[in-house]
Amino acid sequence: MNTNRLSKKLTAALNVQMTNEAYASQIYLSYAAWAESEGCRGIANFLFRHAQEERNHMMKILEYILKRGAKVQVASILEPPENPASINNCFEKVFEHETDNTKAIYKLVKMSLDEEDWASWNFMQWFVKEQIEEETFAMGLLDKMKIAGGEKVSGDALYELDRDLEKTLGEVRSAQDVTTDKP
Repeated sequence: MNTNRLSKKLTAALNVQMTNEAYASQIYLSYAAWAESEGCRGIANFLFRHAQEERNHMMKILEYILKRGAKVQVASILEPPENPASINNCFEKVFEHETDNTKAIYKLVKMSLDEEDWASWNFMQWFVKEQIEEETFAMGLLDKMKIAGGEKVSGDALYELDRDLEKTLGEVRSAQDVTTDKP
């Protein structure tokens, strides 16, 4: 008996997004290692935590595909992009990546709407809300960098920012513990 409740098109798109989330995790992991090597342990810690959060997003999609009776396709991921040129550039790249990811999420929402797959549409609302938070936080990082001097950030300002980010965000929750209200 076939228990799959996802269309082939939506299954393929969800598998692509699952891979995108794995790639996002690799990007944050790569940037975190770079920040650590630059002596910015607080920023690195923030980025390491974010890498885990992106992996949790990947797992959330994987679990959903399985719960809907469809097949998961684990695909290889691309190598992360080159290291940022600066902390400011790192945050710019983070923002660009998050806005690109938002567009991918919106495509999945539209696809589920067009297919009248209300379970998938509802599932994707969690990611819509998460992307609002991600983009807002990335914009906040860019604002802090602008105030600190952008590319011309002083050592003192960078030190303060590094300390602030070390304190930002607590533990990353596992995929099964997150809800629409608590991404």
